[in-house]
Amino acid sequence: MAAVPAPATEATTPPAEAVSSLPDEVQSAYDYMPATLAGYIAGIGVILLLYWTITPPQVLLPWLGLFAAVLLARAFTARRFRRATITTPADWQTWRRWGNAGTVICGALWGAAAWLFYPQGDSIQQVGLILLIYTYCVAGLPVLSLQPRLYFTFAVLGFAPMIARIAGEGTVYSYQLAGLLLLIISLTAVLARTWRNTLQRAIELKLHADELLAQLRVEKQAADAARREAEVANRAKTQFFTAASHDLRQPLHAMGLFAEALRNKSHDDEVAQLVNSINASVDALEGLFSELLDITRIDSGGVDVNPQHFNVGDIFRKLKLHFEPTAFEKGLALRLRGGKHMAFADPLLVERILRNLVSNAIRYTQDGSVLVSCRRRGDRLQLQVWDTGQGIGEAEQVRVFEEFYQVAGASSTDPHQRKGLGLGLAIVKRLADLMGAPLAMRSQSGRGTVFTLELPPGKAVPAAVASIPGKGPLGITLAGRLIVVVEDEPAVRSGLEALLRGWGATISSFDSVASATAWAQASDPSLVKPDLLIVDYRLEQGYSGVDAIAALRARFGPSVPAIMVTGSTMTGHDKEALDHDFHLLIKPVVPNKLRAMIAFKLGVKPGA
Repeated sequence: MAAVPAPATEATTPPAEAVSSLPDEVQSAYDYMPATLAGYIAGIGVILLLYWTITPPQVLLPWLGLFAAVLLARAFTARRFRRATITTPADWQTWRRWGNAGTVICGALWGAAAWLFYPQGDSIQQVGLILLIYTYCVAGLPVLSLQPRLYFTFAVLGFAPMIARIAGEGTVYSYQLAGLLLLIISLTAVLARTWRNTLQRAIELKLHADELLAQLRVEKQAADAARREAEVANRAKTQFFTAASHDLRQPLHAMGLFAEALRNKSHDDEVAQLVNSINASVDALEGLFSELLDITRIDSGGVDVNPQHFNVGDIFRKLKLHFEPTAFEKGLALRLRGGKHMAFADPLLVERILRNLVSNAIRYTQDGSVLVSCRRRGDRLQLQVWDTGQGIGEAEQVRVFEEFYQVAGASSTDPHQRKGLGLGLAIVKRLADLMGAPLAMRSQSGRGTVFTLELPPGKAVPAAVASIPGKGPLGITLAGRLIVVVEDEPAVRSGLEALLRGWGATISSFDSVASATAWAQASDPSLVKPDLLIVDYRLEQGYSGVDAIAALRARFGPSVPAIMVTGSTMTGHDKEALDHDFHLLIKPVVPNKLRAMIAFKLGVKPGA
């Protein structure tokens, strides 16, 4: 049987908790309203079925008409509620009072039915009437139990007239039945109290959950704002390191050029050793800059992953050329095994990972060997770097991939080797995570370490032809060669002029695109034609080295070879180099690398 509608409010001002649950309670009561009205109509039908033929019309019809008017009024109220816009607690209280008024009137009408109709029927009609009214008392529990005064009022109005009418018959049976009904309604009131406590606890839990949800939304908004601020700060950090790297690489580049020019001027062994030390320091500083830029570019999402099929042996050959002299100098054996395998990953990132791992292995190994291997394990390839070095203790292993962390007590076995920033393994871990390649480490103090990088196997591809030889000729001469230099940094330009003249070249040097263009326009291409252009990338007034190359080639022809030197490590230069046909060098450029690149661009043979 359907429940009766909404609970009533107390006369006093409700507490804040009650006010917060008021909308839910009123909404629930009006949601019950259609079922409540349907239940009342069904109950009226039962009354008519039981008493239509035995109750005088002048008694039955007025009751029926009054009940019909009340039901119509309640239906109209429910319709208005559904269309209303309720914003304040006072509005909710008003709608609750309208609902409660209907509840009290309906309780009184059921009590009137008991008083009027009970004496009209025999035992069947009387039992049916008792069960009908009691059913409404029980059905009202889900909504009315939250307000015990309203429920008590409804129950008393419905049952008290019936108990009084039964007891008024004056027989022993009537007294017993009246007492039994009184007991039943008392137990029902206890049940209502228990129900009320349960519902109240559920409502409190819901309100608490709503508060937690609101708090969570606020905290999420704060977290999102903090994340956005962190992203902005991270981008600013990357931009700062990039700009700082460019500016700091300039004097380092000039220092290396001046040092090499000094070597050419003097054949003193002590001077040569000093030049070697200067070049080693410049190279070490360049490595530190590269590590800082690598970690910031990874953090800012500036590293793209471009997986492709490649031969592991190509990377192994580069590692051998780069690290075998260093290993030999320390008395270590560098072995590479498994270069025949094909892998599917980003070969540049894989090479960067292996370079860092092999560099660390050689640095911290005193005796024995370093093994770089590749082997198939199930459906994966395992790239491993083994060493017989100092090893890493168990307590340190969980932290070796952290930024700026260096193992306590670990030191390079080479006294001339730079200490580093503790970023090498952090970069390795970040790059492996970018590729989705599992990276594992096993180590034992005093016995060595092995790092394992897992990659998916690849397919065979045609071998690529290297565009630049791995090592340029050292004994070149540039006699009779005209090299045009466009560099706006005076120190770098002076160092480059001194170095190139020491190699025998004729130099035309300019500090801007405008001055280089003016010289080109004043020159006769049939008499003067540059053999090589060496230009800086970032020039004055927003111009770039690309503009300088284009201007000079417009005068002397598109076949003039060019080298671009830049202190910027931002992406995009490689595409420009391909589009405009020049080769790129990153400052600070070690003189040997510059000499090798010049020899390649000019096609100079060793000893020529």
